[in-house]
Amino acid sequence: MPRKQGNGGNSLFKSLKRSAKGASVPHVKATAGQPTVKMPVPEHVIIPMSMHIGAPAEPVVKKGDTVMVGTLIGKASGFVSANIHSSVSGTVQDVAPMRMVNGVMTTAVAIKTDGQQTVDPACVPPTVTDKASLLAAIQACGLVGVGGAGFPTHVKLAADTVDTLLINAAECEPYLTTDCREMLECSDTIISGIAAVMKYCNIPNCIIGIERNKPECIDQMYSLTRNMSGVSVKPLPTRYPQGAEKTLVETCTGREVPQVGPSGKAGLPADVGCIIMNVTSVSTLGKYLKTGMPLTTKRVTVEGDAIAKPQNVEVPIGTLYRDVIEACGGIKPDVELGKIIFGGPMMGGAAPSADFPVLKQNNGLLLFSKKAADLPEASACIRCGRCIDACPMGLEPVVVAEAFNNRDFDALKARCVDLCVACGSCSYACPAKRPVSQTMTLAKAWYMSELRKGGK
Repeated sequence: MPRKQGNGGNSLFKSLKRSAKGASVPHVKATAGQPTVKMPVPEHVIIPMSMHIGAPAEPVVKKGDTVMVGTLIGKASGFVSANIHSSVSGTVQDVAPMRMVNGVMTTAVAIKTDGQQTVDPACVPPTVTDKASLLAAIQACGLVGVGGAGFPTHVKLAADTVDTLLINAAECEPYLTTDCREMLECSDTIISGIAAVMKYCNIPNCIIGIERNKPECIDQMYSLTRNMSGVSVKPLPTRYPQGAEKTLVETCTGREVPQVGPSGKAGLPADVGCIIMNVTSVSTLGKYLKTGMPLTTKRVTVEGDAIAKPQNVEVPIGTLYRDVIEACGGIKPDVELGKIIFGGPMMGGAAPSADFPVLKQNNGLLLFSKKAADLPEASACIRCGRCIDACPMGLEPVVVAEAFNNRDFDALKARCVDLCVACGSCSYACPAKRPVSQTMTLAKAWYMSELRKGGK
């Protein structure tokens, strides 16, 4: 039976559209007009077997093996999993456990590159004739949501009773411009990827959602889709988190994803007839269908006041942060590095060092000086309610914090803490500079842990 949120959160949720909530974050997109630069091949890469939601891939290579660009090195270990391919040509140095930047342990394949970038002869365009063969091709490609979530694409597209494909080109985080460059540089494969999904998955409608702060991208997509049946481009309000899936569904279609779906779990876009693909994900599919090259490289926005040459750079997956930083001129000589953030400033995480690899779903590497990275001192909560006003899910962070401090499982359940999408809008809106989003994340983690124990 669907759960109801607390009275305050529920009434507020019904009175304000998700698209009207969130935060007016600064428009910092300095690299949007710069063409993507391809970085030199690094001396070695480290490719984790867990770069997606679901079961880790199983390594299918061993120390001493020779690999090429596109060689399968990790095979999906279940339906909700993804294949992983070598991004370089060279020799496998080791297959061993590693701790990822988020603290999770996984197995990784370390490869010493030969600098040749020889392509595996097995990389040939797949034959696609229907939905089953399209999903098989996507699974073989190792495609996941490259916008950040990392959900295996073949699983998402397996849904039935879908009438609308939503292309998420909002790119609402500050600094990040990888999707913008994809639209300007690879628009042909975006279109071919969309056409393939619509045709073989029998989806009659497609809406490409782009924030209004990218007029050149809107114009480009308009011109290319003008004569495509069922495809439209929708300029979106420039308000974070416009790219959040439930916000995107509501803004583009007027449909509201239920808080609790038919399964009893959190509602999904498919519950209201929608499937969402990131614009770079659908472009990657278009490239794979044309060339047979699986997902092996990633465009990363390298930005921040500490980096010498901010730019978008195309890197082999598994490249260490430090090699990416070096390719972008290194840290400015007169700057003390204060923080490395993988992802955007709102939802990204802080890396303890530069010795971690770029993953399939990484789209940003932000380098900030110590001065810029210093956090303001938090003061007492003044109960102003701005965190509630900002939450796109209609949650009540100030009430959730109190319930979490008391370890009150029932109160957290009543306040639907599991619906938090960790967008950071609450922290951004807080005048007291409290770590609101971090508290929400901890509260959700504790609640889910207690839920899995089955004792509640």
